[in-house]
Amino acid sequence: MRLIFFSFLIAAGAWAQIKAPTDAASLQAGMKSYQFHCAFCHGKGDDGFAANLVSPNLVHAPTDSSLLNIIRNGIIGTDMPPALGMSEEEMLQVAGYVRSLGRSAPTSIAGNAAKGKAIYMGKGGCANCHMLEGAGGRMGPDLTQIGAMRSPSNLRSSIVSPSAAMVGGWTMVHVSLKNGTKVNGIRLNEDNFYISLRDGKGKIQTLAKSDATNIVRDVTKSSMPSYEKVLSTEELDDLIAYLFSLRGAM
Repeated sequence: MRLIFFSFLIAAGAWAQIKAPTDAASLQAGMKSYQFHCAFCHGKGDDGFAANLVSPNLVHAPTDSSLLNIIRNGIIGTDMPPALGMSEEEMLQVAGYVRSLGRSAPTSIAGNAAKGKAIYMGKGGCANCHMLEGAGGRMGPDLTQIGAMRSPSNLRSSIVSPSAAMVGGWTMVHVSLKNGTKVNGIRLNEDNFYISLRDGKGKIQTLAKSDATNIVRDVTKSSMPSYEKVLSTEELDDLIAYLFSLRGAM
C-alpha cells in the first residue's frame, strides 16, 4: 500500500513537495538503513571518504526532494550510486536521518579563515597542486567546494596524514622506460597496452607499456606530504578554517 502511495505521489508530481520525516521512529529506522547502505562510504556522516553529510547545506541537495532524488538515482559521473534494495519508505527515512545529521553540524570552528588563505597561497604551497575556482595546479583534487564536501576533522586528517585519508582517482604512478627515462605522475587512464598520467608540470603523457621496464602504482601512498611538522597547531587551525569556508557556487 505504501509503495502504491509513493508511486502515486511521484506520478502526480508531488514528490518535489515531500518533506523528510523528523519523528523519532522514522529517524531510528533511517539510521539503521543508513548504517547498512551508506556508512561504508560516508562513515558517521563526516568521517568517511565520501561527501560530508554533517552540514545544514548540502551542495547537491538543498531541498528534501533533491536529497531523495540523489538517494534514489545517485549522481551521474560520481561515485554516488543509486539506491539498491531500499523501498520508497526506507529512502525517505534515510533522507530524514541525513537531515538530522545536518542539524547537529558545528556552527563554528577554531581558526582564522583569512590567515588560512594566506597560508594556502604562501607557506602551504597548496595552489601548486590544487585547483581553486579554475586556478591552480592539477596534481590534487579541486578544492572549490571542499568545505561542503569534507568536515573539519576530515580536512585535518587529509593535511596531517594524507595517506590515511586518500581520495580515489589520485593514484601516483612511477614509470621506468627502456630508454632510461623515468616518468612520475597522477594516473588518468590505463588499459592493457597504455597508461596515461599527468606529470608534475601538468603535462599529460600516454605511455606504451611495451616501452616500460617497470610500473609502480602507489595505491596506498598519497603524493601529498604531511604538513604535521610544517605548520604549527595555530596555522593548521587557520588553514582548516579557510578550507572549510570554501563552498563554491551554492
